[in-house]
Amino acid sequence: MYSVDTLIVGAGISGLSFANFTERDDYLIVEANAEIGGYCRTVKQDGFVWDYSGHFFHFRHPEIEAFLRARMISADIRRIQRSSKILFKDTIIDFPFQKNIHQLPQDDFIDCLYDLYFREGGEPKNFEEMLYAKFGRGICERFLIPYNEKLYACDLAELDKDAMGRFFPYADIEDVIRNFKQADNRSYNATFTYPRGGAIEYINALAAGVNDGAIALEERLERLDIDNHIAYTNRRPIAYERLVSSAPFDRLLTMTNLTYNPATFTSNKVLVFNLGFDRKGPEDVHWVYFPERKYCFYRVGFYDNIFGSDRMSLYVEIGFPTAEAVDVAMWQRRVLTDLKSAGIVQDHQLVAHHSIVLDPAYVHITKQSIAETSRLMAELNAHDVYSIGRYGGWKYCSIEDNIIEARTLVETVEGHAVRLNSAESITD
Repeated sequence: MYSVDTLIVGAGISGLSFANFTERDDYLIVEANAEIGGYCRTVKQDGFVWDYSGHFFHFRHPEIEAFLRARMISADIRRIQRSSKILFKDTIIDFPFQKNIHQLPQDDFIDCLYDLYFREGGEPKNFEEMLYAKFGRGICERFLIPYNEKLYACDLAELDKDAMGRFFPYADIEDVIRNFKQADNRSYNATFTYPRGGAIEYINALAAGVNDGAIALEERLERLDIDNHIAYTNRRPIAYERLVSSAPFDRLLTMTNLTYNPATFTSNKVLVFNLGFDRKGPEDVHWVYFPERKYCFYRVGFYDNIFGSDRMSLYVEIGFPTAEAVDVAMWQRRVLTDLKSAGIVQDHQLVAHHSIVLDPAYVHITKQSIAETSRLMAELNAHDVYSIGRYGGWKYCSIEDNIIEARTLVETVEGHAVRLNSAESITD
């Protein structure tokens, strides 16, 4: 039987990061797909560069960015000051909605401000109640509720009140009113970096630090005997000392003999269209949010405004419940119709297109999922199995967070500090 000290499941950001940081050379990464990258894969087609969705990197830790950039000497990396907008009642306003209600039509502005001031207090029990308690009915029913329902494709009352953590753009009434006069729309992703070659450039940077021959493509984990430390793939059994997985947590659990309720772990899926057109469209915007139900999508991003290219290049995202069937051709027709209705597509000609369904896309973080994730993680850890990453940890986090989590896990299980091989400063 093949044996290895460390078996890593998944050659995405988390798995590749762990391989970079471990001091143990005896590891193997098994990847179910035919290429590395997970959801950070890049499609290059007819002169367009698209990712599986909009993957823009927001670095809070300079040493992490320096570590990656040191391996990307030939890459053209752009640092972008974010410009994000919202289309509401055919009016473009700045994001976030709750800090820019003064840009709304007058009646909507008055309603939002009035409801914000006289909002009801109380301790919220779920995500929906949190929104109403913090922002009032006017802001919630015009943007926060419909937008997040389109995003998560579920009843927001099912989600934990802190389901989005630090990524939710909170603002109190003083922030909102101050923004009337002096705009301050900063958030965690106010600036981001993006390589001209797409997000795969970051994946390649991590892959450069992986041992030769240590990645087995098209090898899928199918069963896990955690008591005897044996993983069964579609090719072979593999004995391991420890296992690190970035596979979706619920799917990892199905491979074990652990007892849990599958209904605890729910998520949505997202249909992403990458669309290339023959000429330029709207400029000076990187993505636009669409809360209104008359548009099927919740967000549209503009690669061409990041690259500075002369043909409009879009990603378009639509959320679905996991169980719902997706007719890709029908939704593409609907997307093109809605893009015209929104004024993004006019007499443009579609010259290239690509689509992908991300499943899972956004996990539903609930009180039950938080408790069960904690309990089951402890059981897995006791058997030297560690589940990390956005899906492995069943959480909402950034790409950089996944890298940091992998580093922290190495430090925890190996008992040494990880020193990155580049601490140089980053310049543009």
